[in-house]
Amino acid sequence: MSDDVILKAVNVSKQYRLGTVGTGTLSHDLNRFWAKIRGKEDPYLKIGAVNDRSAAATSDYVWAIKDINFEVKRGEILGIIGKNGAGKSTLLKILSRVTSPTTGSIKTKGRIASLLEVGTGMHPELTGRENVYLNGAILGMTKTEIASKIDEIVEFSGCQMYIDTPVKRYSSGMRVRLGFAVAAFLEPDILVVDEVLAVGDAEFQKKAIGKMQDISNTSGRTVLFVSHNMAAVKSLCTRTIVLSNGEISFVGETNDAINDYLKISSNNQNDMQIKQSDLISEIRLEEKNINHNQNLRIHLKLDYKEYDTITIGYVLENNFGERVAAANMHQASLKFEKQNGTDVVIEIQNMTLVPGLYNISLFLGNGTFDLEELRNVCEFSMEWNYNITLPKKNWGQNYFSTLWIQ
Repeated sequence: MSDDVILKAVNVSKQYRLGTVGTGTLSHDLNRFWAKIRGKEDPYLKIGAVNDRSAAATSDYVWAIKDINFEVKRGEILGIIGKNGAGKSTLLKILSRVTSPTTGSIKTKGRIASLLEVGTGMHPELTGRENVYLNGAILGMTKTEIASKIDEIVEFSGCQMYIDTPVKRYSSGMRVRLGFAVAAFLEPDILVVDEVLAVGDAEFQKKAIGKMQDISNTSGRTVLFVSHNMAAVKSLCTRTIVLSNGEISFVGETNDAINDYLKISSNNQNDMQIKQSDLISEIRLEEKNINHNQNLRIHLKLDYKEYDTITIGYVLENNFGERVAAANMHQASLKFEKQNGTDVVIEIQNMTLVPGLYNISLFLGNGTFDLEELRNVCEFSMEWNYNITLPKKNWGQNYFSTLWIQ
C-alpha cells in the first residue's frame, strides 16, 4: 500500500452456509482442509450464488459480500450505504476483524476501533469506568494513557452519574453513547461506526457527527460510517460506497452515491404502490427531468369506487427524505368529481428546487375521511440551469402555486 492509504480491501468475499451451523460432515472438513493445504479452491463452493435475499435460495450457501475492492486514505471519512441485507454489516465485521473473509484480504495500518452493535465491546458485569479501561487495553494503550482520556470520555457520553454502575443496567442509548465515546476518544487510527448511532437521541447524534468530523480534520484519522440517514452521510462523508446484493454498485462522490442508492431502492417501488392502490389505476409524469421554473405535470387515472368526489394532496421529498413542498386540495376547498371523468392532472408550477432527485407521495381522501396514502409513487429529477445562481446553502421549504385540472 502507498503511504497515504490506511486500509485496502482486495477481492474480499464472505460466504455463509444456510440453515445449519458448521460444514456438516467430517469428510467435508477434511476435503476443505486438504484443498487449502494444496492451495486449491474450496471444492464445496457453489458457482453463481448471489446475495439476493429477496429471492428463494437455490443453494446451501450465500455470498454475503462478493469481490469487494476499495482503498481508504488517511484522514478520509468513507460512507457505506445500501438497503437492508446488502452486506454492509458483514463488510464492517470483516474490516474490524470480528470475522474473517472467505476469500480475499484486508490490509490495514494502525489500530481499529469499532462500534458495530449496541453494547459492542462492553462487558455487562463491569462498570462503565472499568469498560473504558478494558477497551483501552484491547487497543494497546497503557493505563496512564487511558486515565488521561477518562474525563473527556465520561463527559462526552453524558453518563457521569452512572459511570461506576455495571453496564448491564444501562439503557440502549447509554451503552451507545459510552461505546462511541470510548471508540472516539481512545484515538484509534481507524474508527468504524455502524448504524448504532440511530439509537441515540438527536442531540447525541449531532455531537457524534461533529466528533467524527473533528477526528478526521484535526487528527488525520480515518472513519468508516454506515447509515440509512442520507443527510448524515452527505454532511459527514467525503466519499461513499454503495452496496447492492453484496457487491459494490458505485464508489465515488457522496451526492452521486446517494443518487445511485436511491435509484436502486426505488426499483419496482412505483409499480408496487400503484398495484396496492384501490383509487389510482395509472400514474404518469409528463416529464421526468424538470428545469428551473418549469411546471411538473402528474397525470392520474382515478377509480372513484363508491365515492362521488376525491381530494388529493402531495408531498415532495428530496433524496435525503426531507420534505420540501406540499399542497392539498381539501385545504383549497377543491375536489375531483366522479361525473367529470377519471383522467386528472396535478400541475405544480414554476419549480424552483435545487438540482437533484425528488420523490412524490400522494394522499387521497373524499373530503371527509382519509382513504389512501401512497409513498414515493414516482420520482423526478431537477436539472441544473446555468442561467441562474444557486444559493450557497440548501434551499428550505418551498411554496408552489398549484392547479388542479379535470
